[in-house]
Amino acid sequence: MPPLILLGFAGAAAWYGYNQMKKEAARVSERSKRAEAELRSGAQGTLVRGADGVYRLKQD
Repeated sequence: MPPLILLGFAGAAAWYGYNQMKKEAARVSERSKRAEAELRSGAQGTLVRGADGVYRLKQD
């Protein structure tokens, strides 16, 4: 029984790690695309509109 529990914990840890890796890869991909677009357009940052209606530089 203990090996089965250990295998379950290892599987859960692998599943959690895989999901975290997917999230990080999507974040890095989006950041890379945004940086490439800024480089092509000559921009020095990306502006986002806040809840108060004021545009500010996007913080990573």
